[in-house]
Amino acid sequence: MPNFIIDCSQDVIQQVAPDKIMNSVYEAAEETGLFAPNDIKVRIQAFQYYKLAESKKDFIHIFGYIMEGRTTEQKANLSKQIIIKLAVLFPDISFLSISINDFETATYCNKSLINPDNTNHNRHFEL
Repeated sequence: MPNFIIDCSQDVIQQVAPDKIMNSVYEAAEETGLFAPNDIKVRIQAFQYYKLAESKKDFIHIFGYIMEGRTTEQKANLSKQIIIKLAVLFPDISFLSISINDFETATYCNKSLINPDNTNHNRHFEL
C-alpha cells in the first residue's frame, strides 16, 4: 500500500521514459511522508486507442489507492505534489489528473494477514 496506477496515452511514454514517469510519482508520494518507502507501488499502462475532445492530444490520469485514515488535507496534498512533479515533465499535456481512493481496513486482505503466525494482524508481517 499505496498503489498508484498511471493510465496514459501511448505518446506519453514515447516523450518520457516510463521509468522516469513512475519514479516521479513514487518520489512525490514518498516525499509526503505518508507512506513507508517500501510500501509504495507504481505501475503504468499506456493506451494505444482512446478518444479525447477535439484538438486534445494526450492524457495522464493516476488512480491512487491508499489505506483509509489519512485526512482530506493529506490526500489533497498528495494529489497536488504528484501533479506538480508530472507537470514539470509534461508542460504541454492536454489532460493531467489524479484521484485518490481509500481502501477500507475492514475489507482489505493480503498475504501477510492470512499467515497463521501473524497473531497481531499486521499487514506488513514478514515483509
